[in-house]
Amino acid sequence: MVCVSYPKQVYFGDGGEINAHFLPADTAPNVGEPGDGMAIRYLATADVTRGEFGLYRVMLGAKADGPKTHFHRTISESFFILNGTVRLFNGEKWVDAREGDFLHVPQGGLHAFRNDSDTLAEMLLLFTPGAPREEFFEKMSEIGNATDAERAEFFDRHDQYFVD
Repeated sequence: MVCVSYPKQVYFGDGGEINAHFLPADTAPNVGEPGDGMAIRYLATADVTRGEFGLYRVMLGAKADGPKTHFHRTISESFFILNGTVRLFNGEKWVDAREGDFLHVPQGGLHAFRNDSDTLAEMLLLFTPGAPREEFFEKMSEIGNATDAERAEFFDRHDQYFVD
């Protein structure tokens, strides 16, 4: 039998605090527009979660490309499909993930995603521990204009390692 212990205590008060983070469902995406390639809404950034995790809602327009096969050295990435069909690469093969499907990729695991369908697809992306992924999402559209050295530094800084 495996005994799992709780993490180290981080709150030492006696009465609790008012510190919850609420985000209404109709909050606009932080990056992109729904139905237009890829749009991302920041649900819980590492700043909000004190570095514990980062949670993002990703909206992939019809036939939207995602990142090519890659891995992360410091963060795990999990995918939960909310609606539509997202094509996920699990390191071995591509699978058509549908509403309710889940994929967890530990550090070092090869993965990729895209929307090959003719309709919008949405998923949750969870990164653990939390990492400052916001700059990565916000500057991806500009990376095509960067030099090879600038691109390499950007991907290295954001723990994004592509494979052929």
